[in-house]
Formats: sequence, C-alpha cells, structure tokens
Amino acid sequence: MSNLPKPMGLYPMTRKAGGLIFLSGMGPREAGTDNIPGLEMDKYANYKSFDFEAQVHSVFKNVKIALEEAGSSWDKIVDVTVFLVDMKRDFQTFNRIYAEYFKSNQPCRTTVEINALPSPIAIELKVIAEV
Repeated sequence: MSNLPKPMGLYPMTRKAGGLIFLSGMGPREAGTDNIPGLEMDKYANYKSFDFEAQVHSVFKNVKIALEEAGSSWDKIVDVTVFLVDMKRDFQTFNRIYAEYFKSNQPCRTTVEINALPSPIAIELKVIAEV
C-alpha cells in the first residue's frame, strides 16, 4: 500500500477475515516519509510546534486510504479504538473532530489513554470495517 506510511514493525496495514477488514494501529505519519503533520521537533527531539488537530485529520485520511485500498470505505466502519497519549489535553478536540467525520456512520468506539506510542505521535486508531 504505497499511499500509506510504512508499518513500524512486521505486520500488515490491513487484513481481511470473513466479511471484515482489520486495520493495524494507524497513526498520522505521511506516506513515503516519517513526517508527522502538526509536529515540528528540534534536533534534540524537543517540540517546536504541536497541532493535535492536524494529527487527527491525518489519521482519518490514512484510515480512509487504507479502507479504500482494502476494498472497503469510511461508511463501513463498525468499530474504532482510539489511543491518546494525553486524554486531558486532547479528548475534547478529538471528540469535536470525530463528530465532523462520523455524522452519518456511527461505529462503536472506545477511547483510552496510553503512556506512549512507538513514534512521537499523539493519536493512533485501531479500526474494524465491513468489506
């Protein structure tokens, strides 16, 4: 899937089983680079700028691309697990943006705070959709 960021380990980005498509944890990194929208860091890995909204929009873009490349679509999402590294800071913003993307399709959703993700991203999604 050349239109998606490369996995950070040995796993597929999507997998079909029965009538479902499972997406591996999907973050906001851009395809072909390690660029993280909304995040600029200095050479010491300190944040220079941070835009959580940009990361959310980029994650949703990656999910949409992954689903379409696997033969599904946004409106066929049935379950979303959201991983946030800072629930207190980001949950309200995420909820607002999520509501914009899921007006007509309302899948089940779980949101959890985690200590860290494998790159300096602030959000990752795990998605299940129908084929």
